[in-house]
This record gives sequence, C-alpha cells and structure tokens, in this order.
Amino acid sequence: MDTATIVGLVLAWGALIGSVLLEGGQLKSFISIPAAVLVFGGTIGAGMISFKMNSVTGIPGIIRNAFMGKAQDPGAVIKLMVGFAEKARREGLLILEDDVKQLNDEFLQRGIQLAIDGTDPELVREILGTEIQFLESRHKVGAQLFATFGGFAPTLGIIGTVMGLVHMLANLSNPGSMGPAIASAFIATLYGVSSANLIFLPISNKLKTRNEEEVVIREMMVEGIMAIQAGDNPRIVEEKLRAFLAPKIRKALAEVTGK
Repeated sequence: MDTATIVGLVLAWGALIGSVLLEGGQLKSFISIPAAVLVFGGTIGAGMISFKMNSVTGIPGIIRNAFMGKAQDPGAVIKLMVGFAEKARREGLLILEDDVKQLNDEFLQRGIQLAIDGTDPELVREILGTEIQFLESRHKVGAQLFATFGGFAPTLGIIGTVMGLVHMLANLSNPGSMGPAIASAFIATLYGVSSANLIFLPISNKLKTRNEEEVVIREMMVEGIMAIQAGDNPRIVEEKLRAFLAPKIRKALAEVTGK
C-alpha cells in the first residue's frame, strides 16, 4: 500500500469530519441519499460519456495502481544494469541470455534480448521508445478519467443544490420547513466539491506522478541497454544512469554505494 495516499486521504477526510464535530454538528445531518445518487451517479455517468467503456470498467485497476502501485528503485535498476555491463564487457553480450530469462520486468527483458540478438541500436531505441510512448498513453487515460470526474462532481453538486432550492420554493406554503430544506439542498454541493478535491483530483495527480516515475525508470533502462550494447565501460554506464536522478537522490545513492 502507498503510505502517502492512505495517510493523505485519512488526514483530509479526518480534517473535514473533525471540523464538523468541532462546530457541534452531527454527521447524520450531512447524509443525503438523493444527493449522493445524483452527484456520484451523475459523475460516473458523465465520465462514461466522455471515455470508452473499457476505460470506465478499468476503474478498479486504476484505483489499485493509485493505492498499491510501487515505483522501481532507481538504485536497484542502476546496480542491475552496471552488473550486466560488467558481464557483457568481460564475456560478450551472449553471456546475458541466462540472466535475461530470470528478469521479471518484461520491458527490460525485451530490450536486452534485442541487444543480444544483434538488432541495430537505433532500431532498439525506436522499439523501446514506442513502447514507452504507449505506456504513457495508457496511464494518461486513468489520470484524465479521474480529472474528468473531479471536474463534473462539483457541477453535479450545484445541479443538486438548484434542484433542492426549486423544490423548496415550490413548497413555500410551509415556511417552517425552509431552513432544513435549504440545508439539505446544499449537501449536494458539499458532496460534489469534497469528492472532487479530496478523492478524484488527488487520485488523478497521484496517477500522473506514478506515470512520470515509471517513464523515468524506463528511459533509464533504455539508456543502460544502449550503453551495454555499445560496450561502454561499466563506470560510464553508471554515470549515464545516475544522470537521470535528482541531485539529492544521486547523493544518497553515492553514500550507500560508497562511490
């Protein structure tokens, strides 16, 4: 589980609920089934109109990626690629065939196998670059879907509030019920705004971050494969891959490895 996502959601919703309780309010007064049906049902329906059905049905997987996805450790990737570079420089690319079969990462496995097979370096870069491009496209769909939900939810909330006010104005013969009716009408807006800013948009941003992290790792792998195929010195391979890291991470990695 991604700790930041879990803690962030608990903190955000805890602050919202805590503020209600601190003001002396009762949580049950904020529960409205009709408002929830309109806001959440309408938001999902609008999202289905905006995207293909397979994108909407993939929501469980998208949420799982936001909560449980884990980026690869760049330090581990660098160590692996440098190890491959040392073996390939010492005994040739063919020596890596057994190692490739044991890799769990299909992208890295395919890239090194292409290099072992003697594929032209530019063609290897092109094939892997195309795969990264389509990886980004797939990931962006999930982020865009939740960003779209975040855009529709507040609007559906306003629609619910307007409907509630219309219903209230149509029953002015009972002035005593106006206060509760107005309060109930605004619950839809609360649902829309809070779900957009505390669920949909944060998940969208998390998915964008995950995508960026994975793309950097993939690009690092491509650079490593190119360097190994070119027969670069392992030290040079390591320096090329460290260039992908932020200075702070690079410094921490240097302290761990002693280099």
